[in-house]
Amino acid sequence: MSSSIPAAPALPGWTHVYSGKVRDLYIPNPSALPGDPAGSPGAVRTPFAGRDDVVLVVASDRISAFDHILVSEIPDKGAILTGLSLWWFEQLNVPNHLVATTVEDGVPAAVAGRAMVCKKLQMFPIECIARGYLTGSGLIEYRASQTVCSLPLPAGLEDGSRLAEPIFTPSAKAEVGEHDENISFAQMVQTVGEHSSEALRTLTLEIYSRAEEIARERGIILADTKVEFGTDPATGVITLGDEVLTPDSSRFWDAELWAPGQAQPSFDKQYVRDWLISPESGWDRASDTPPPVLPADVIERTRARYVEAFERLTGATFI
Repeated sequence: MSSSIPAAPALPGWTHVYSGKVRDLYIPNPSALPGDPAGSPGAVRTPFAGRDDVVLVVASDRISAFDHILVSEIPDKGAILTGLSLWWFEQLNVPNHLVATTVEDGVPAAVAGRAMVCKKLQMFPIECIARGYLTGSGLIEYRASQTVCSLPLPAGLEDGSRLAEPIFTPSAKAEVGEHDENISFAQMVQTVGEHSSEALRTLTLEIYSRAEEIARERGIILADTKVEFGTDPATGVITLGDEVLTPDSSRFWDAELWAPGQAQPSFDKQYVRDWLISPESGWDRASDTPPPVLPADVIERTRARYVEAFERLTGATFI
């Protein structure tokens, strides 16, 4: 990834340890006193000071496209994705990594609404993907071999075709800036073992089926989704982590507009991608030049698309 990641905000009581395309991660300071490792009289203790079993996950307003982090940000994107993840966690009967989500419970006020204190998990090096429709990288493989992650599919499917039943198509996690690599289930077994592979496949398909039903009731198609799991060191239980069922980790389509045989409009950063590859942007994807600043109307339409996904799925108004 040629674009640099902006500096993460300083948060009293927490130490920044990592930044990805969109999220910044922090661990509690060893000191019990926020912003003052040496301590000072009258300072207020942070609830998680000195703990080594939690991490603060902060969703920024950054947006990436074509393996570049853009200079432009999408206002409220971090809060929208966090709010949607929290809503989905409540809908799913699956152990998750949430520890605290409010200021009262220890989330720093500066990032309230777009941050979660989470359990540190021993993450599996696998992106767990469930697909109910054929599109994206799955479509590319299908056109070449009539398979997706080595799973054979019927002939005659098109871009956007609904599959007879959802399929589990894992990928191996890549470093930031690199592409994840689709792998077969047999390759996954070689990486994490048969027992874990079977459990991850079952959990992923259960999550997809539950979420697909909920989304369909709201006039939205969940074409596919990516989820991540880790083992809770304290219990040994496989636990759902990261974000879940957001427009950044899933393909959501408007059910009324679904038309197999063509690319489907989606509730994500489609406006950004479309503008970047248009003549108007003047940007060459094949060059080493970072993408240009997004026009205000592209930023606003992209934000509106994220807000629409949040409001149609949750039934709540985004404020």
